[in-house]
Parts: sequence; structure tokens; C-alpha cells
Amino acid sequence: MQRKNAMSRLTVRLIALLATLAALPAAGQVRQQPDLTLQTASRLVAGALDACRRQDRAIVAAVLDRGGNLLALQRADTVGPHNIEASRRKAYTALSTRTATLTLARAAAANPDARNLAALPELLLLGGGVPVAAAGQVVGAIGVAGGGGAVNDHACAVAAIRAMPELDQPATD
Repeated sequence: MQRKNAMSRLTVRLIALLATLAALPAAGQVRQQPDLTLQTASRLVAGALDACRRQDRAIVAAVLDRGGNLLALQRADTVGPHNIEASRRKAYTALSTRTATLTLARAAAANPDARNLAALPELLLLGGGVPVAAAGQVVGAIGVAGGGGAVNDHACAVAAIRAMPELDQPATD
């Protein structure tokens, strides 16, 4: 009988312990992270096109989520078709390296060890790709192509991000 009571008390304690553990917040078990929404991606694309349009430049803008999936893409009527893939690859490069492609391209040109980055199939070392961050975490990237050069493409991508105060603001050029 005494052994049965001890087992019952042990069972009750184990159940209480399991209930306590189950009630603990899941934050310790699952990482919480912000994500880009389709609405935010669409606003970024529109912002980049608008920024370039104000400079009489026609572009393609692509936005990728944190996993490299295309969320939004828009092309001005007069932009060449090759710029569609260039904008996506610029965004992919910025996302993958967590670095603006203009900065990356300049660093690779100055450093013989980094030049091999250009040989990786998906990376495109041309300015116009900028990581997009929120709450200190990279949540995606924007890529701009067709604006008449790497510096122009970069400026339009940065302008799109700067127009959205809910996103972390990119470093000054």
C-alpha cells in the first residue's frame, strides 16, 4: 500500500512537471522572426520604380523573401528583357551575402581573393541589389536593373527601402 501511494505521488508530480513544461512560452523552442509580406514587397517594387521614374529611368525591380523566393517583380515598359533576370540575381546576391551588391562588387574588384565570387552561377556582382532588414534581421532583398548603371540601380533600391520606415534603414552610401 505504501509503495502504491509513493507511485501515485510520483505520477502526480510527473504530470504536474509536464504540465508546467507545456505551459512555458514557445519562444524558447521556436525562433521568432519577421517576414516580408506580399504587400511590403509590392510597395518596395513600386517605390523603386517611382524613384527611378522621377530620374527619367526605366527599371525592373524584384523582391525576394528570406528564402530566396520571388515575391514581387515589375518591369517598366521600355526595359530590356535581360534585366528581369538581372534584377532577380542582384536581389539573390544581396540576400545570400547580406551585402549590397554595389559594395560587394567594389570589394571583389579590389580583392583578388574575392574575385572568384563572380564565378558562382547565381551571384551577380553588379550594383542594384540591397538586403532588406526588419528588427535587425535580413528578411529579403530588392534587386533593381536597367537604370543606366550600377550606381543608379543601387540608388533606386535604397530609395525604395528608405521610403518604408517600418524597415531597417540601409547604411548611408
